Amino acid sequence: MRILFLGDIVGRPGRDAVVAGLFRLRRELEVDVVLANGENASGGLGITVKAASQLLACGVDVITSGNHIFKHREIQVYFESTDRLLRPANYPPGTPGAGLGVYGLDGKPPFAVINLLGRTYMNSLDCPFRTADELIGRIPGDVPVRLLDFHAEATSEKKALAYYLDGRLSALCGTHTHVQTGDAQILPHGMAYITDLGMSGPIRSAIGMDPQAVIRRYLTGMPQRFVLSKGPVELQGAVIDIDAQTGKAVQIQAWRHACQE
Repeated sequence: MRILFLGDIVGRPGRDAVVAGLFRLRRELEVDVVLANGENASGGLGITVKAASQLLACGVDVITSGNHIFKHREIQVYFESTDRLLRPANYPPGTPGAGLGVYGLDGKPPFAVINLLGRTYMNSLDCPFRTADELIGRIPGDVPVRLLDFHAEATSEKKALAYYLDGRLSALCGTHTHVQTGDAQILPHGMAYITDLGMSGPIRSAIGMDPQAVIRRYLTGMPQRFVLSKGPVELQGAVIDIDAQTGKAVQIQAWRHACQE
């Protein structure tokens, strides 16, 4: 089973690139499932119903998210109509949406997706380690392919959770920093891992935003209105091959695709 997992889609540039090219990329890469973090898909912050619908219609099978998922209030109601958009599972009980989904799409082997939020330098939510324990226990035993998006700031927290869950998941992919890391690997007990998938958006930018506005903020210490950067767009993420019978990862490769202007 081959998975393409896209890093944080940033704004309209990133979203348009996914919409325009994903069907072709699915064929070329021969992937069975596409996951994408939609945390920043609308204006670079949060995701709207329109953006989520576009991504699901263009070939993304499941959208994960993070700390900005509730930026747009309309998304709260949208959770009632789809199980293909996830929010971090360690939000408190009663929060709209779910952080675990089990899917069977187009005759492919079933797979589970978990979405969690880190706590280091982030919102203070329930423990992602204990939440992961509870959610893994809820996945049916006949669903060995299990994927996790850990939306977190600290590399140490991502690495620690990865070793904690190695052998219980097929893959753990970090998101949030928008900078793709060079440590794609398979851990000792068969789980694929990468600290951060990177960003699907404008590459001549400060993590998606116009660099000049970010520079002014650092030089002056004053608030600035950040706007999305323009120019070339790149899709980033990872391609992961998983044994659908055992749930063990066979290989993981960091992946980048330059989009035509």
